[in-house]
Amino acid sequence: MAGDCCESACGSTKALNEPRWRRALWIALAINAGMFGVEMFAGSAADSHALQADALDFLGDAANYAISLLVAGMPLIWRSRAALAKGLTLAVLGGWILVTAARAAIIGTSPEAATMGVVGFAALATNATVALMLYRFRTGDANMRSVWICSRNDAIGNIAVVAAALGVFGTGSAWPDLIVATILATLGISGGVQIIRHAGREFQEAAT
Repeated sequence: MAGDCCESACGSTKALNEPRWRRALWIALAINAGMFGVEMFAGSAADSHALQADALDFLGDAANYAISLLVAGMPLIWRSRAALAKGLTLAVLGGWILVTAARAAIIGTSPEAATMGVVGFAALATNATVALMLYRFRTGDANMRSVWICSRNDAIGNIAVVAAALGVFGTGSAWPDLIVATILATLGISGGVQIIRHAGREFQEAAT
């Protein structure tokens, strides 16, 4: 998940000296930010909480790339503030998705399996494209390797969304969508909390 990659993706600045690496990160940032918006919109339109939860991965990766590109060369206190903002955003969004999923379970919903499947496949193709683009940097420093591994691992969440879509289609029930949403949102909250704790320690170090 995205939150698990923050420390290594945000902590190294060595890789930023390579123009090809910076260009790849800018492209990955644009793609992930765009897919975050697409999945949040599609999830709302299709009443799919799994899509909304999967969007957290794209948000987390986009934030990782932005931190690496924009604030990695700044003092530690600014980097910790940026990471703290990311952690809070992931935790809040994850909590919101859990609340809305619980509400959907109570009142009953019927997510659109077709939209879930199409957008889930698009998200999977997106992460595969980013992973292939970053493949050449997989043997670089920890920062380079972590970014590639994050994109590769995020495909697991996309596969889970596609599986949820098949489950909704096959059973006519919203439970596959809600179960996947709960798992992904919980992982997003966990990652956000870890980032907040790490950023807090760095902020204290910078303050002293």
